Amino acid sequence: MLDLKWIRENPDALDAALARRGAAPAAAAIVDLDKRNRATVTELQALQSRRNEASKQIGGVKAKGGDAAPLMAEVAAIKDKMTALEAEGAALGEEVRNLLLTIPNVLQADVPEGADESGNVEVRKWGTPKTFNFAPKEHGDIGAGLGLMDFNQAAVISGARFVVLKGALARLERAIAQFMLNTHTEQNGYTEINPPLLVKDEALLGTGQLPKFADDLFRTTAGLWLIPTSEVSLTNLAAERIIEAGELPMRLTAFTPCFRSEAGAAGRDTKGMIRQHQFEKVELVSVVAPEDSAAELDRMTACAAGILEKLELPHRVMALCAGDIGFGAMRTYDIDVWLPGQNTYREISSCSNTGDFQARRMNARCRPAGETKGTRFVHTLNGSGLAVGRTLVAILENYQQVDGTVRVPDVLVPYMGGLEVIGK
Repeated sequence: MLDLKWIRENPDALDAALARRGAAPAAAAIVDLDKRNRATVTELQALQSRRNEASKQIGGVKAKGGDAAPLMAEVAAIKDKMTALEAEGAALGEEVRNLLLTIPNVLQADVPEGADESGNVEVRKWGTPKTFNFAPKEHGDIGAGLGLMDFNQAAVISGARFVVLKGALARLERAIAQFMLNTHTEQNGYTEINPPLLVKDEALLGTGQLPKFADDLFRTTAGLWLIPTSEVSLTNLAAERIIEAGELPMRLTAFTPCFRSEAGAAGRDTKGMIRQHQFEKVELVSVVAPEDSAAELDRMTACAAGILEKLELPHRVMALCAGDIGFGAMRTYDIDVWLPGQNTYREISSCSNTGDFQARRMNARCRPAGETKGTRFVHTLNGSGLAVGRTLVAILENYQQVDGTVRVPDVLVPYMGGLEVIGK
């Protein structure tokens, strides 16, 4: 959520920021609602002052034996007017907040311009795609050939966009997650968390999935939501808190299932494991002091890319342009891994700095060192470290062999009980 005071003082800057994202102007509507709401507050204060004054006068008139009826009638009328104004003010305040919840974050000035993903800018590239002496297959064909990946039976059980992994592929997915968690906790300084998978409305409002992305979420009949990413649970560990300077930075990681209806992706990646309703991900979240968030984004991106380097998977880092960046982010780096079966790079991680956008929604603050009273909103960051299913996809396609088997990356062999090649 953006700072209402900043919008009030910089309406043109807000509309310019929205225009960069290809969004319609909104400053006038917000400022008008805010002005009406503040006028209501001012009128309430004036009425309260007059009510207090009249109440005192009633006592004086009565003490002198005079007729206090007109003053008492005035006080009663003021009370009724105040009740109506309080209701009007509450409604206007709610309307302002609801409108603010739909406004995306303001991008940093040096985010590349562009209307869509074609405007994204390559920052760096690592590794050289392998040359095969045979036509490389896509992961779905590899997994089916091994008899260890079953989309058909998953459809019988659950419908489209689900998969059943068996035997060595099920173990490989588990091995990937364990390897990522061990790397992030033992080498990258993250604390492992086992968070809730079901969350309240407030948690999703705090991280920005609600209200805008409600259609992409699954909700239970009890009113709780299945997490679309553990970013929701991890980031909300800072919600409604004042964090002391010595506790920052908070670097958190979790391996969880994630659930998405993919309502906004109808018809995209319907084949294979790239885009599913249920998938596993190792998430990275950082909560930092405002002045540290820019450096933290670079650090987080390096931690995520480092996993691909250890797995020897070619990849590139892309700076997202204004038209492709997410709702809550002010800067994002995507990491795309090379998939030889598709002969292209595909996203495997997205690392974002949201600044104080989520913190304002969650009321997450920090207290600077040496201060006892003043607080500031923290900055929050999130990224995939990595999407486990997509990492499995990348391994299958990059480590496939001509006989249909798949070589296990060296760093994962210990996690596979010494297994070096996955066969039928």
